[in-house]
Amino acid sequence: MYTGIVQACLPIKTVSKKEGLTTFSVAMPEKLRQALETGGSVAVNGTCFTVTDIDGDTVSFDAIKETLELSNISDIKVGTMVNIERSAKSDVEVGGHILSGHIVGTSRVAGVEETPNNRRLTFSADPAWLKFVFEKGYLAVNGCSLTVAALDRDTSEFAINLIPETLERTNFSLLSVDDEVNIEIESQTQVIVETVERIMEERFNTP
Repeated sequence: MYTGIVQACLPIKTVSKKEGLTTFSVAMPEKLRQALETGGSVAVNGTCFTVTDIDGDTVSFDAIKETLELSNISDIKVGTMVNIERSAKSDVEVGGHILSGHIVGTSRVAGVEETPNNRRLTFSADPAWLKFVFEKGYLAVNGCSLTVAALDRDTSEFAINLIPETLERTNFSLLSVDDEVNIEIESQTQVIVETVERIMEERFNTP
């Protein structure tokens, strides 16, 4: 479980790509490594990974074929800046919203709007999961819990606003048009929408 509050934005240290498998590592500061063990969970750009090795400050992970197909982890290289969050403890304050680290897919940056002390990003979206997104609702982008600022179902686009604090601690300041981000939809919203759809179809034969 994660909270969507990114704890650090760190560069990829090493990448080794094989058929259907990418092994990569991140040099994590001591504060983030405290009590971290092999087999523990860490979210990298919002994707839940199991720690496969810890060597000093270097923490390694494996990304299998399904993860590579669904997420932007397939595009990482040495130096790529990624958002990091350790798995949440039972007594943690949930400053964002509950996340599982299960990515539904990626979105491409469709537009960037800069204003003093603010940045607005517009993303293209897959209609298959956009139906679970609502204006002023929650959405996780690259592992960061964010509020949907605007939504256009006709064009399949949504927008988020970013304050300086978020820009400072995440990789959103580095994004430009056509860059891909990982998306995790809010699970409670998905359950509600799918339940309503199922009931409507059962009662009125309306898909």
